Amino acid sequence: MTTQTTAPETPSAPVAGRTSGALGMPAPVARALATGGGVLSVVSTFLAWTWTSEFPGDLTVYGYPGGLQVLVLIAGALTALFGLSSYGVKGLTGLTPAGGDGALRFASLAAFGTAWYTVIAISSTLGGVVNLEPGGYLAAAASLIAVLGAHTLPFERPEPDPLDPDESAWEHIKHRLAHGWQTVKASYAGGTPRPVGALPSYAEILIIVAILALGLTVFTYGIGTSYDELFIGFLITAGFGFAALNKAGLVAQASQITARHQNITMVGAFVAAALFPFTQTDDQYATVGVYILIFATVALGLNIVVGLAGLLDLGYVAFLGVGAYAAALVSGSPSSPFDVHFPFWAAVLVGAAASLVFGVLIGAPTLRLRGDYLAIVTLGFGEIFRITANNLDGTSGPDLTNGSNGIASIPNLDILGFDFGAQHDVGGFTIGRFANYFFLMLIITAVVVLVFRRSGDSRIGRAWVAIREDETAAHAMGINGFRVKLIAFAVGASLAGLAGTVQAHVTYTVTPEQYLFAGPIPPNSAFLLAAVVLGGMGTISGPLIGASLLFLIPNKLQFLGDYQLLAFGVALILLMRFRPEGLIPNRRRQLEFHEEAEAPAVLTKAGA
Repeated sequence: MTTQTTAPETPSAPVAGRTSGALGMPAPVARALATGGGVLSVVSTFLAWTWTSEFPGDLTVYGYPGGLQVLVLIAGALTALFGLSSYGVKGLTGLTPAGGDGALRFASLAAFGTAWYTVIAISSTLGGVVNLEPGGYLAAAASLIAVLGAHTLPFERPEPDPLDPDESAWEHIKHRLAHGWQTVKASYAGGTPRPVGALPSYAEILIIVAILALGLTVFTYGIGTSYDELFIGFLITAGFGFAALNKAGLVAQASQITARHQNITMVGAFVAAALFPFTQTDDQYATVGVYILIFATVALGLNIVVGLAGLLDLGYVAFLGVGAYAAALVSGSPSSPFDVHFPFWAAVLVGAAASLVFGVLIGAPTLRLRGDYLAIVTLGFGEIFRITANNLDGTSGPDLTNGSNGIASIPNLDILGFDFGAQHDVGGFTIGRFANYFFLMLIITAVVVLVFRRSGDSRIGRAWVAIREDETAAHAMGINGFRVKLIAFAVGASLAGLAGTVQAHVTYTVTPEQYLFAGPIPPNSAFLLAAVVLGGMGTISGPLIGASLLFLIPNKLQFLGDYQLLAFGVALILLMRFRPEGLIPNRRRQLEFHEEAEAPAVLTKAGA
């Protein structure tokens, strides 16, 4: 006799189709409150929030949002749009392909968090709530109504896939595997499978352009925030806003579109990045931009070692230092013991070759270790490099690196008569020193991206992934694990050395203290590893975005003083808790971390 068993029903589980929220409020009423609160939040930004311009941003103007009001305007508009979309308003349903209620909740949190932070900041800075004008009170009340309405909506779980009651569990598994194999074949045959009813190619390319323009706008706004309160408000709005877009399914949809047009997306991303210096009026933020590119390029090189080959390297920043010192020694610096001045192309080759040699020398005796043991050895190498560079001062050792004083007064680059230390006028825009190095570093980043992409898609790249997933099984399939890991170590080291050659000329001075395992300011080994994990291991865009965030946020949070790393650490913990696969994960890691959400409920049969 055959019986069908199902999991016992949990009393607290939400019921599909439920029409009342957590407080017994009907869903249409809760949705109306959330949408109305979003609309009122938008209206409040056109009113004065305080009576004096002493609070940064001048929130005293009627009819023209400024400062933090702009962020509340954006968050309130998102709340209203997602609310109308969840109502099924014609023309807006496409905003929430994965459902509107989850997106509505996060959008309302963005409006609520930014509005209440602003109200509290005004009261704290100016001395009480009496300094609020009607617009401030309306923003606080409207955002509170929106968040209450959104969070009283019922939580509905999607219905599981219908299954044939006469189909055994094994037959169902075979059916799922066959479906997955068809998807894999379609992927290898022509890239990412194109879904039925997808937009025309030209429309998808326009969407990619819009996505890149939005990314450039958000990055430029975030890096150019002129006061601390505005940056904190930006973090609140951007964090909850991204979560809302992700819940709505727009992030997944954008990922699918960009995956179908990878080359166009990559070229467009570099064009958007090249436009960044032209959005700045001085060199202040171009300075941050060039350091972000150096940090991101090194993180992408580490992604080969950690993300593709699965080798935990805790001393990777030492390879950046080897390249920087090698380039500094042949740069014509008066602090260098070598009286030579190589051209830039030769200095690049020297820096990359030196890091490559050190990568092979360190990797050859250590890469037979695995896991934690390898991590400890690489950590030791990073510390040995820093201590050795500190001791090569002519007293404790040979006079090579000038000890703790480092190699100073490194001259600016001069390539084909183009002086990177001078200002240049391009199309009516004045491009300063750091903008010049920004463009140079952007070219090097493009080279590193090309190397990463080509190597990842090659035979050796597939061997790296096999070693990462199961080294024993890879050995059984005939893969020489030691050789494959050594190649990954050498390629990653040479890419770090390539970035180090530019860093030496940008910073003018190379000192051992720049290459710590951990410290308040990147790049260091801990931040590099965090950038790879935070952005998404094994992807191209993940480490670039992760490195940008990990450099920009601590740089902007310096006003917190001793609490800077505390706030930063809490943010990383929360992000890893709710998105452990990273901001831009590959499909494999997303399934690893969210397997329970992807796998359907399977009915089992028991024979009696």
